[in-house]
Amino acid sequence: MYEKTLKTRQIYQGRILDLEVLDIEMANGTRTIREIVRHKSAVAALAALPDERFVFVRQFRKAIESDVLELIAGLREEGEEPEEAAWREIQEETGYTPVALIHLGKVYPSPGYTEEYIDLYFAQLEEQQAEQSQDDDERVEVVYMTEDDLYTRMQAGELYDAKLLAAWALYERLIKNPVVCEDSTCCCNRCDEHGD
Repeated sequence: MYEKTLKTRQIYQGRILDLEVLDIEMANGTRTIREIVRHKSAVAALAALPDERFVFVRQFRKAIESDVLELIAGLREEGEEPEEAAWREIQEETGYTPVALIHLGKVYPSPGYTEEYIDLYFAQLEEQQAEQSQDDDERVEVVYMTEDDLYTRMQAGELYDAKLLAAWALYERLIKNPVVCEDSTCCCNRCDEHGD
């Protein structure tokens, strides 16, 4: 499938996003428009302490007029590699320093209208916490949860952060209970035959 872009108009240019309207032609010849939000890429980390508690953040989100329990996350700065951004965001938002970062994958939170993607990480943290270094326009509360706490909140339908839910699913499948492939034609890169 393919859509040919015929014309692009920038409607809005902001600090972290731009809005474009694209005139497009579909493969069957139908012409229509697409409204696209151009947004910087981001990183998010599911972080764990040595005592097996997970570290999240809670912050008020104006778009939904509510505070939200979220993964540690933030935008990548110009020229910054995803792993560097994850490291920085963890230190800024929580005061903790990662001991190790494992890339879980990449997700497109809303591909219907934006090309934004988020690199997801699992972070193992040092035990000691330093002071947070938040941006002037953010107020972030650090929240600690056990695995049981997290499952209870999931079952109650109290977790709304899509990147948290995606990262948790990847963590369970790739880190906590890794799947070992038995199909020699696969490309999982995790089984003995195909792994690093």
